[in-house]
This record gives sequence, C-alpha cells and structure tokens, in this order.
Amino acid sequence: MSTRHWTTLLQFSDGLFPAGAYAHSFGLEWYVQAGVIGDAASLEALLRSYLEASAAPADAVALLCAWKAAHAENFESCLRIDAKVDALKAAEELRNASRQMGRQTLRIASSLLAHDLIQTFFRSVEECLTPGHHPVALGIVGSALQWEPREMIAAYLYSSSAMLVNSALRLFPLGQLAGQRVLWNLQPLFGRLATEVLSKGEKDIWSFAPALEIAAMRHSTLDARLFRS
Repeated sequence: MSTRHWTTLLQFSDGLFPAGAYAHSFGLEWYVQAGVIGDAASLEALLRSYLEASAAPADAVALLCAWKAAHAENFESCLRIDAKVDALKAAEELRNASRQMGRQTLRIASSLLAHDLIQTFFRSVEECLTPGHHPVALGIVGSALQWEPREMIAAYLYSSSAMLVNSALRLFPLGQLAGQRVLWNLQPLFGRLATEVLSKGEKDIWSFAPALEIAAMRHSTLDARLFRS
C-alpha cells in the first residue's frame, strides 16, 4: 500500500478512533467480576479463544466479504453480509456494540469521503434498513480507501485485541507492560488468522463462542458496571 493508504488504515483501526470501542468490554467485565479473568495469562487465553472462534471466522471474514462486495459496487451483497453478521450475534449487548461502532465509523467516513457506496450504506443504516455492523462498515470504507486485504484483516484483529487489553487495564491490575506482552504474544496468531481469512468467502462465515456470548448476556445483570457491554 502507499503511505496514504497505510496511514488511513492506521487511523481507522487506532484506539483513539471515536467508534465507541472504549465503552465496551464485550463480556470481559463479567469475566473479571466472576473471578475467571484476573491476570495476563487468563486474559491471553481468552483473547486467543475470541480470535479463533469469533473475531476471525465471523467478523474478519465479513470484513473481507464486505470489502469485496464494495469493490464490485454490489450494494445488495453488502446488505446481505450485514444481515448475516446481525444473525450471528446472539447476545444483544454484542450485537448493539457492533452496530454502534459501525454507525460511528460510517458517520465519520461519510464526512471525510465523498464516496457513493459509503453514503448510500450510511443512509440505509440511519433509516434502519440495515444494522450497519462494524466489520461490514469497515470493509466498505477499506475498499474506498484501497486498503490491502491482508493488512486490513490483520489490523482489525489487532485493534479488536488491543481494545480488550485496554478494557482489562481498567478492570484489574494488569499493568501496561503486561498488557503489551499479551499483544506481543498474539502477533503470530494475527498473521496466521489473516492469511487463513484471505481464502474465505461469504459461505464460510461462522462463529462458535458460547461462553463469551453468555458472559456478554450476564454482563447486563451486574450490580455495578464500568462498560456498556
């Protein structure tokens, strides 16, 4: 990718990008309060499960499919992929978090880019015609900004993991160095999963992470919560 394309990918995948990720723990808060997660080793184990059973086979594949559909200017395919992602997110908190982040991503992208498909998809989300999930929105934006698929997928997996590490830093005494070590240990997994996702298509989208989904559902019953999910 050119420097311009690479830096726009960095911007949209950065933790400072205002998609609203900072407000969500995606079930991690319940795990911490239940005593299941409380150190770097247990956090890393959770992240590996999340990446291999949900983030890569579901969201990252949907990201790639949306990128391909947008590249072909196939708006109907974008809507179909969005509906499939919505159906796969059984936990309401996870579903709403993905929708919120997708809507925010589209709102910012539509203000920065005069791109017909982004504008049309964003209008459809605003009119409640499609959910507007984050990986679908990001895939459409990535096509418009000419991101390379492998780098886009790897950046998505990394930013999803970094988001949870940042949540963990606020939930228990992990420490910045330990958090960075967790992300460092996951680097080979980001690369392997990104390579695997490249060969997948819409029919290959799947997710099997029942424990994570149950944790997200139980999160709403906590007496005190720092995060929205």
